[in-house]
Amino acid sequence: MLHNPHATGAEARAAIRAGQWTGPTAGLAPGYTQANLTILPEADAFDFLRFCVRNPKPCPMLDVTDPGSPHPDPAWAEGADLRTDAPRYRVFERGELVDEPTDLLDWWRDDLVTFLLGCSFTFERALLAAGVPVRHLEYGCNVSMYRTTRQCRPAGRFHGPLVVTMRPIPGNLVARAVQVTSRYPSVHGAPVHIGDPAALGIVDLAQPDYGDPVPVEAGEVPVFWACGVTPQAVALESRVPLMITHTPGHMFVTDRLDEELAGR
Repeated sequence: MLHNPHATGAEARAAIRAGQWTGPTAGLAPGYTQANLTILPEADAFDFLRFCVRNPKPCPMLDVTDPGSPHPDPAWAEGADLRTDAPRYRVFERGELVDEPTDLLDWWRDDLVTFLLGCSFTFERALLAAGVPVRHLEYGCNVSMYRTTRQCRPAGRFHGPLVVTMRPIPGNLVARAVQVTSRYPSVHGAPVHIGDPAALGIVDLAQPDYGDPVPVEAGEVPVFWACGVTPQAVALESRVPLMITHTPGHMFVTDRLDEELAGR
């Protein structure tokens, strides 16, 4: 395990690549931007690019690789290898989860294109700095994530439901949470819903579809942000021949600082 709370993005990736960190990355390498991964054959990449443009809240694009290249732009992560530098991946074939490996060396192909999408972990330090608590960090667990009944705008073969993260916020701090996160449009930005989870088709907050449940205490309001796990729900719904993603909460850690994304 990587215990250094001041680890850089490069140090975090090195520990992940060496198998020293295999769990969720919330709180890992504080201050360094984390990213969602979606990997597709080149034949489907343009349709997914259109899907991201049409759905910028759940799928804010940070970088797109050339076909076959496992390396992101060095400006995001110098020397990184997208096949090994996330703690765990998910492989979907025609809507079925078929593997959850710790690296993609056996799955890699020369036609694969990787999309790095913004992650809401990026704005959590800003929330904490503004005095807004972040419950899953307090509990040392993964963020709660839910499939909703709200549909994304389709593009080509890609269609499916919006996935959201939920953070319980004290009622008197909700406006502050909205203000803080709205400064980070490239990592999901402001919430998509505040309050009643039933409005999103969520039946029970104690039963997230991904991640871990956290309690909503008296006087707190559930606040929901668009989530980069949405492509995984889209993979199930669209039954695309092949889509590879990170396991929810097990992100790719970049070299960019969170504060650099404020206002972007």
